[in-house]
Amino acid sequence: MLTTLYWIISLVIIFAIFYLFAVRFSKPKPALAITLVLALTSYSFYYFYLEQLLVKRYGGSMVIQIPEGQHHLGVTWKDDHLWIENYDPIKNECIFREYSRGSVLEGQVKLRNCNPWPVQVAPTLPSTQQ
Repeated sequence: MLTTLYWIISLVIIFAIFYLFAVRFSKPKPALAITLVLALTSYSFYYFYLEQLLVKRYGGSMVIQIPEGQHHLGVTWKDDHLWIENYDPIKNECIFREYSRGSVLEGQVKLRNCNPWPVQVAPTLPSTQQ
């Protein structure tokens, strides 16, 4: 909801400025340049700052694809960064990935020989011999 509101307000402002410069002042080239800069700025502001902030603090939504062949184990927030834990059964590794704002400075931690589902041996019942 907040994401949609942000984009509606941004587009209204961008088109209003384009209309003001292109139609009222009869300057179509500067109007196009200004609107392109504003569009790039609003997209960058959303991608690098607002996306995870809206998801974490105000109940927004976000889609993250789990890599093929891995199993999702858990997710947690550390400050405004999202950490996701997956398990790769082929390599027997637990992988913690950081999803930071704008995918900048993302970290990854691999735990080798990590088996989150240890093999459980069925308990043996004492045999009754008569």
